[in-house]
Amino acid sequence: MFLFEQEADLTQDREDLIAVLRMRFGLLEPGLVEEIYRLNDLDTIERLILVAANAPTLKVFLREFEEGKEGFRIVGEEFNPIGWISSGGDNDGRKEQ
Repeated sequence: MFLFEQEADLTQDREDLIAVLRMRFGLLEPGLVEEIYRLNDLDTIERLILVAANAPTLKVFLREFEEGKEGFRIVGEEFNPIGWISSGGDNDGRKEQ
């Protein structure tokens, strides 16, 4: 793969990750977007897309995001994308009033 193709893939995957996060959790902190753009490993970004699609809350996603390359444990109830419904919370994990 040529360098320009790899950079295009990185850019597209970063944008995909940001789009999934915005669809799931709304507005993102600018610092998080900046950190996403610092990622340079396609495997890590693709893993984070899966995490973003399955994490029930932004807090759960951020915990996995901080793991870097070493994390990949998107199993269990913590990664049930509709778990917040049964727990009575919203998509940020807060309880409904």
